[in-house]
Amino acid sequence: MGVTLPPGYKPGDDEEFMNERQKEYFRFKLLHWREQLQAETDGTLLHLTQENLQQPDLADRAALETDHSLELRTRDRERKLISKTDAPLTRIADGSYGYCEETDEPIGLGRLEARPIATLSLEAQERHERMERTHRDD
Repeated sequence: MGVTLPPGYKPGDDEEFMNERQKEYFRFKLLHWREQLQAETDGTLLHLTQENLQQPDLADRAALETDHSLELRTRDRERKLISKTDAPLTRIADGSYGYCEETDEPIGLGRLEARPIATLSLEAQERHERMERTHRDD
């Protein structure tokens, strides 16, 4: 992108929404998040391959298997998050990042800061969740 961020930069409401600096900030944030998730996944795989499940005590073996299962579920969730970082990076490149997919309104910096893969504004997300709850109750 060619934009250099000043040290400690955080997007603010006092600047134009999704200007080049904000785009670069979120691009960097997404790439850094992906790297962290990938490192944790790699560490888990290394840990699981090195640990021996052949414990003589059945309770120890069961506890270890439960821990492994939980760890694998967590890593699977993170693997899915890694793949979800591709779409926002593409949206940053094409200029549609930060805008609600339903309303084309800005999603909001606070929401993007908390969940950089968000595709819906807070209002649209709440509507979507209400619809899900309504249809789930049927």
